[in-house]
Amino acid sequence: MKTPRNIAPAQGKLGVLLVGLGAVSTTTIAGVFAIRKGLAPAIGSLTQMGTIRLGKRTEGRSPKIKDFVDLATLDDIVFGGWDIFEEDCCAAARTAGVLEPALLEKIRPEMEAIKPMPAVFDQRYVKRLSGPNVKKGRNKKDLADQLVADIRRFKATHNCTRLVMVWCGSTEVFMKEGPVHQSLAAFEQGLEQSDDAIPSSMIYAYAALSEGIPFANAAPNLTADVPAMLELAARTQAPVAGNDMKTGQTLIKTVIAPGLKARLLGVRGWYSTNILGNRDGEVLDDPESFKTKEESKKSALDYIFQPHLYPELYKDLSHVVRINYYPPRGDNKEGWDNIDLVGWLGYPMQLKINFLCRDSILAAPIVLDSALFLDLAKRAGMSGIQEWLSFYFKAPMHAKEVYPEHDLFIQLMKLKNTLRYLKGEELITHLGLEYYD
Repeated sequence: MKTPRNIAPAQGKLGVLLVGLGAVSTTTIAGVFAIRKGLAPAIGSLTQMGTIRLGKRTEGRSPKIKDFVDLATLDDIVFGGWDIFEEDCCAAARTAGVLEPALLEKIRPEMEAIKPMPAVFDQRYVKRLSGPNVKKGRNKKDLADQLVADIRRFKATHNCTRLVMVWCGSTEVFMKEGPVHQSLAAFEQGLEQSDDAIPSSMIYAYAALSEGIPFANAAPNLTADVPAMLELAARTQAPVAGNDMKTGQTLIKTVIAPGLKARLLGVRGWYSTNILGNRDGEVLDDPESFKTKEESKKSALDYIFQPHLYPELYKDLSHVVRINYYPPRGDNKEGWDNIDLVGWLGYPMQLKINFLCRDSILAAPIVLDSALFLDLAKRAGMSGIQEWLSFYFKAPMHAKEVYPEHDLFIQLMKLKNTLRYLKGEELITHLGLEYYD
């Protein structure tokens, strides 16, 4: 057994600050309250239900992850956050329409107690939304300072020993790195000058990382994955993860595509279309926000199939992604995939997938897991990009010199091996020759 990493204990309260108290956030919060009361199981959460194999298969050691590593317990979590609407979390959950009224009623007092702080918001970056609960400031640096004040006040008021922030806000318009993002000095000057290349999400990331708080981006926005933010994360020893949580259609892609590649089946085309009717669908109805999401959703297949290594199988793959706003569907998203395959001797085949899913139900356990694992990373002295959390994201952050890993099963192996490494356990390679020597 190797020497375990020194991990500070998960003592005291963990404050989980969520940016945007809409469908995803309120479903996450309600879920934690319901699980605490024994009203529902934590289905979909690796931190709560997952196990991890230790040692050889013959040893029979497979504890639950939450019993293997020292994670914050659900009883120790305190939620807070910001939103452009003033309604409390219970009212916001009713508006979102994800959860049954009967369940909400059982946790109503806890949900009503969580009221949003005024948000940093600029409609230029999310054109289909507007709301009254918005901060005003002389420039973007002033707005960042107001967020830092909110963070400190929340920590003191709720007696938290540690904090984590997760951006659960809407998808912002598509942006590329610019000069203001290349260094922390340039970024801070940009804040003073209210540079247009600094969207709201970056102001939140800056505030969190300035305080040394772990930050995760659940949307596809350009946010913490720029040199300035990574420089700040290194300075304050803050872990970061993202981008764009892997829930519905992309989750299925990262399950199916590795299987097709493993069997060396060719793919000529992959057509994906979605309908959804929640606030996310309304925001993505704007072409500039959709562009951000499209880039995130389309990247997975390129990296999984590696067409530069298998040109005869995947070089000319036609990959199309569509998202259509359809209000009657609400949070119940539906995704259709048509995959045109090529098999032995070039014979064509097809695979069709129809996934009727609940967007926020799939996202909520990922928000919880990301928060708990980022808190673990912080206590273990890990900072900067946490690539081992790529399991949860459509466009995972990664070092510039390597390509991002999108294969869901490799991502899970990376995550569990990181936990084994932290605890001094042998990493598992699945070689298994020792059983047959």
